[in-house]
Amino acid sequence: MVTMTAPNPDAHGHTVSRDVGALVVDRRSGKVGVVMGHVGTYVQLRPPRGGREWDVSPEDVRSPTPTEELSAKVAVANRRWGR
Repeated sequence: MVTMTAPNPDAHGHTVSRDVGALVVDRRSGKVGVVMGHVGTYVQLRPPRGGREWDVSPEDVRSPTPTEELSAKVAVANRRWGR
């Protein structure tokens, strides 16, 4: 597991995990992504349902809201079941 510096609280005081496998939101695009790794100073994210990775700077990620987290988990489950 790759770790970066200690996570900083977001605007709501929540700690943002940038560990591989963590679910985060790209503040620039509003897209939810799973942390896949780190390259240089960037965090690599991939859509929860799979797809192309994209790079984002660590300060541009935030914790998902409960609604965003649930939506991402439902999307993954639907993909598993072929929906």
